Amino acid sequence: MLLVGAGAVGESILRILKERDKNSDWLELVVVSDYDLDRAKEVCDNLGDYDRFKPEFVNAKSKESMKELVKKYNLDFVMDATAPFLSNYIFDAAFEAGVNYGNMGTWSVPMENPAFGLGIENSYTEPMTKYNFDRHEKWAENGQLACICMGIDPGVVNVFAKYAATELFDEIKEIHVKDGGNLQIPSADKDDITFGFNVWTVLDECMNPNVEWDKNNGGFIVEDAFAGEEKFDMPEVGENTLVKIEHEETVTMPRYLEQYGLERVTYKISLDENLMNALKVIDKLGLRGTKPVEVGGVKVCPRDVVAACAPQPKDIGNEMVGEMCVGIHCKGIKDGKEKEIMMYQTFDNQESMKDWGMQAVVAQTGFGAAIAIELIGRGIWTGEGVYSPEYFDPMPYLNIMDEAGFDYKIKEM
Repeated sequence: MLLVGAGAVGESILRILKERDKNSDWLELVVVSDYDLDRAKEVCDNLGDYDRFKPEFVNAKSKESMKELVKKYNLDFVMDATAPFLSNYIFDAAFEAGVNYGNMGTWSVPMENPAFGLGIENSYTEPMTKYNFDRHEKWAENGQLACICMGIDPGVVNVFAKYAATELFDEIKEIHVKDGGNLQIPSADKDDITFGFNVWTVLDECMNPNVEWDKNNGGFIVEDAFAGEEKFDMPEVGENTLVKIEHEETVTMPRYLEQYGLERVTYKISLDENLMNALKVIDKLGLRGTKPVEVGGVKVCPRDVVAACAPQPKDIGNEMVGEMCVGIHCKGIKDGKEKEIMMYQTFDNQESMKDWGMQAVVAQTGFGAAIAIELIGRGIWTGEGVYSPEYFDPMPYLNIMDEAGFDYKIKEM
């Protein structure tokens, strides 16, 4: 496997895979690649097995750079663990190299002046997942498999949705993805800003127009950042204030689950007020841009400056206490009666630091991706073309969750 991106989530994926396949029964070699070679070496040092995990420099904007590594090591799978704005390069490199591919999220490009309202095409020049799904036939013709959106959300929740649609309901009408928790840093200053996840990812998915899908009201409905605020009682962690942000589930779930009666999909997350205010300022100042600007004769990318200055997710785990809770709130019909459930997964930060050396947000995402990689690597999830997790049988995935202690629960509401 070629891992592109040796950040916190990339490292967590490898820690989990190493534990799941201690004898290299199916995962023989991982090339741990990053633009920062020292970071790739650090991850390999942490894993402690240089025969199996090998560090390499990679430029994720260069397809040739990635293809050379695939050829050099005779690899057959590319895992994208970088920021979304690099994902199309990596996706194409895997295709051109003739190997299979996975990622945890996709790239999207909103219009400079989104129209909002009905129609995703009126607010995006490149809607999330479109680049990938538009190339499904080419991947199928080549006999290659690409599985997109396989972290926690999207990822685990997509598996939950397929299971709910096929096993828990006769007709599933609504799926509302909820991402919350009660994580906190007791020593934090009241004005501190915490990025719990990849900084570039947070900048994009939080500030882009958000999308929900409502079959009965015309399809995709687009709103401005942080719309749809609501208070919701998240199981085991308490009441959260949730808002909408851009997320792939609102696109992938209708694609695969409309056949089971699905009529509506939303995505909402709990965000710290300090972070939301900071993101609004960053956006207004143009600091999440990807085009270089000249400063004192040197060209710099604004978002690179933000990412370099922001606290890194891998460095804040020891200070946090509390739990993450991510799941799906579903409504539908079972045995002729209305039914409502929450299927969810909780992850305690202190336990995550003790067991995996990773903070909960990172490890929870890594677990979701690692399970999907295992299913592909062992030949359990198979196919030709481009898919997201809802396409596959959910039971093998849930069985591994049980085996690995990545517990999930179902609550009747």
